Amino acid sequence: MASPANLIYRTTGSTILHPLSELLHLSLDQVNFVVCQLIALVTAVWFRVYLSPCHAHTAVRHAFATVLGGYFAIFCFGWYSLHIFTMALVSYCIMAKARIENVHRYSFVVAMGYLIVCQINRVYIFNYGILSTDFSGPLMILTQKITTLAFQLHDGMSKNSEMLTHEQRQYSVKKRPTFLEHLSYHLNFMSVLAGPCSHFKDYIAFIEGSHIESKLLNVKLNMNGHYKRPNPSPTAAVLSKLGFCGLMVILFLTITKAFPVSKIIDDTFISEIPLYMRLIYLYIAMQACKPKYYFAWVLADAVNNAAGYGFNGVDEKGNDRWDLITNLNIWNIEASTSFKMYIDNWNIQTAAWLKRICYDRVPRYRSGMTFLLSALWHGLYPGYYLTFFTGIPMMLAARVVRSNFRHFFVSSKSRKFLYDIVTWMATQLAICYTVTPFVLLAIEPSVKFYKSVYFYFHIGIFLVLVLLPVKPSKRSQKQPSKQTALHSANHTSDNRSYL
Repeated sequence: MASPANLIYRTTGSTILHPLSELLHLSLDQVNFVVCQLIALVTAVWFRVYLSPCHAHTAVRHAFATVLGGYFAIFCFGWYSLHIFTMALVSYCIMAKARIENVHRYSFVVAMGYLIVCQINRVYIFNYGILSTDFSGPLMILTQKITTLAFQLHDGMSKNSEMLTHEQRQYSVKKRPTFLEHLSYHLNFMSVLAGPCSHFKDYIAFIEGSHIESKLLNVKLNMNGHYKRPNPSPTAAVLSKLGFCGLMVILFLTITKAFPVSKIIDDTFISEIPLYMRLIYLYIAMQACKPKYYFAWVLADAVNNAAGYGFNGVDEKGNDRWDLITNLNIWNIEASTSFKMYIDNWNIQTAAWLKRICYDRVPRYRSGMTFLLSALWHGLYPGYYLTFFTGIPMMLAARVVRSNFRHFFVSSKSRKFLYDIVTWMATQLAICYTVTPFVLLAIEPSVKFYKSVYFYFHIGIFLVLVLLPVKPSKRSQKQPSKQTALHSANHTSDNRSYL
């Protein structure tokens, strides 16, 4: 096994920042990523001010965003960036040449197939990616964008509007994108490294300068009988998100390194520490894993906002909302009292992608197919599949428990408070139990962990599903939240649009 010092050099990206990585005791790949995102942040401000639609032609904005995004990919991944460029070019050929009736199928198969081949290469050739640059993240985002555009193009050009759901009609694309539009959407500097995926029509509206206007159409602010609304500024949103990112850096450099997840499968730790203490440690260790995700996603959101992208209208108080492509609702994650609530607010744009290309389109087994696609998209590590196939019955059991017991507690504030405390604790433990294999990656350590805690949640899930009656939910006839891809039994959208 190579030493940690040697691992820093095992990158195909630029090595110019190697002294900085040694100084910070971080891998060179991490340093390259953060530096590129910070450069993107500064450039985004310049892009918004000096290359705004008022000062620059649309083609110039597209070209600048594409070229800089391509440079970031090359800087971070070196020759591995060829995978990203190849996938973007092949997808354009499919969208330009394939019959519109089949463009979504071909794009989906090619994009997911290419991603899976790269994931196989990473897991089984490069020993779980330990000795190779991780280019899978940008490739995963690119897969989302390719399939999103392909399905929306198919919806807009080959189907009657009556066959589509409201969201599909709203975001359907009526003509094939130009080569420059295609490259800009997929490779722009704001999202090429960390996403998030957004709707093609929203991105084009942003480049053309109609993005904010379209979000204010329903805003009614009148002054002396005249419509008056100042142009929204993203400064406050960007600064608050950067402040949060700074906090996440501090937590990553302290708590994350102090509570390694690998300790939960240490033989001495298992034999000497009682179960309840191990569960407390598991919760802390899982919390310690979050800062790097929070940092990457919130910083990516700030980069897009700094460029003027991400405006989502105003709230009920008239305050600007810059959460159109936000990936997290952190308060709802940490305060979740149900498995579903947690999923709804974690990696929101990926959940929306799963919903729009899978859940809304398959004729049956929607939750199972969505979980399967999510697992394949994430990669081929065995731990991912333990997580996702534990998550399916976990959600079903949580729904059964809720339908059987919640109504006993909602009539009193004190009992409702007690119910919320108990369900919060149960949800946090359930999430930790479910996602531990996702972090451990391999089968052997994952099974070792489950054995060390006596498979207690698996047994509990089985008992709940066998012993408790399944009651229809009061919300079963209502439209679910648009943010989640996993609203299994409660979704009632049009299912005439299949893959």
